[in-house]
Amino acid sequence: MAVSRQRRVTLASVDSNERLREILDQSAKLFDQRGYDRVSVEDIASASGIRKATLYHYVRSKDDILVLLHQEFMHLVLDAAEAESRQQLDPRSQLVSVMIDILALMKTHRGHVRVFFEHHRDLPTQARKGIRADRDRYEKIVEAIIARGISTGQFRQVDVRLSTLGIFGMCNWAYQWYKPSGPMSPEVIARFFASCIVDGIGKR
Repeated sequence: MAVSRQRRVTLASVDSNERLREILDQSAKLFDQRGYDRVSVEDIASASGIRKATLYHYVRSKDDILVLLHQEFMHLVLDAAEAESRQQLDPRSQLVSVMIDILALMKTHRGHVRVFFEHHRDLPTQARKGIRADRDRYEKIVEAIIARGISTGQFRQVDVRLSTLGIFGMCNWAYQWYKPSGPMSPEVIARFFASCIVDGIGKR
């Protein structure tokens, strides 16, 4: 069933609508290849195999697509982090898993990653607030892992916030140079990063 142009499209709509899924996936590829500003609605419609008028039955604007890509990115990383929390891993193992999750998306959802890190300022104001709240929630999860590692004696007494930003800095920037066809998998890179920063805050 098509989504009414008058109704705000939601992330839940994507999972139940194959055409909307295709629009989102093709948009992510185009935004990754050309950049958000250089892709038109006509480009997205053509890549999705539909007319521009038909595309407007599924989304109201290119902004809708941008919002959905941001929401989906946060949905993926938050779900993974929360699932790992339920496994009751030790803090080091949990941090390594978080790093693997982020880097794995650079292979499976490359367009989402680029859009998320390069085009958050293009989000409509209200949507930006919601995404910012999700980002803060994710950061708090990672900060809590580090704090738990300190309290259990696995990590040294370090600045929790600064350590969290260091982890994100290493992982988030990797999309600039990571090549899915390269010799190293996201997990190999994540474990190397972990040996640098996670072991760096470990108790000696």
